[in-house]
Amino acid sequence: MAKIIFIDVDGTLLSYENILPPSATEAIRSARKNGHKVYISTGRSRAEVYDYIWDIGLDGMIGGNGSYVESDGKVIMHQVIPFEEAKHIVDWLHSRKLEFYLESNAGLFASENFETRGEPVMQEYAARKNKPGAKKITVREGFPDMIFGEKNLFRDDLNKVSFILESYQDYLDAVKEFPNLKVGTWGGAGETALFGDVGVKDITKAHAIEVLLKYLGADKKDTIAFGDAKIDIPMLEYCEVGIAVGSGGEEIKAMADFVTDAVEDDGIYNAFKKLNLI
Repeated sequence: MAKIIFIDVDGTLLSYENILPPSATEAIRSARKNGHKVYISTGRSRAEVYDYIWDIGLDGMIGGNGSYVESDGKVIMHQVIPFEEAKHIVDWLHSRKLEFYLESNAGLFASENFETRGEPVMQEYAARKNKPGAKKITVREGFPDMIFGEKNLFRDDLNKVSFILESYQDYLDAVKEFPNLKVGTWGGAGETALFGDVGVKDITKAHAIEVLLKYLGADKKDTIAFGDAKIDIPMLEYCEVGIAVGSGGEEIKAMADFVTDAVEDDGIYNAFKKLNLI
């Protein structure tokens, strides 16, 4: 029976150093030749899914942690932040002098001083992931397709907005400021977080998978999900089989049906073999 496979990107398909293991590419291509469908399911917007990821060969993607669904080049669902809320976010961040970038399928758009203020933050983020040369990384290296100098930052096509946290209080205040949106953090847990983000409320990767399955006329019993972080847990709970990578967090490993090897130790390939997908 053909399976439908959902793979998180950062920390699952790609290593924390942003490296795509050749074995993962081989596994996905072989599985698709065997009739299985493979989708990435990521917090990234489509503009952040670069060609080297699409070149693996994929049936589509879930993006924005569940706000966007694409299959065979067709957009199945796309929930964006309402324009008035998007304007409110930008105005609020400007008022607090917090630098940010807008995430849309049309691209990533940086605020006026994000490149300068973001450099030490990106270096700290890279250092936490043990990335070689972390202390020299620039924003443009971290976000190679980011758009700088955009005059109009009021957009009607936003999946998310990420902003630099000058303090944890910025996150707490954002939660109060945007009750109709989903406010989170990334780049660390709790007060070690480097970024806050604001996106569409009540979206999950699990709901996006449900929408896609209905479109495909497919059954949940034929689904398999791979993840590494807390945000992936609803996806692993929803799918028939949920697999955590060995390099992932303890919380997701505790609830997974099984734990495969770390990304850099051919975790995706080894799990595909164990599940007889290849």
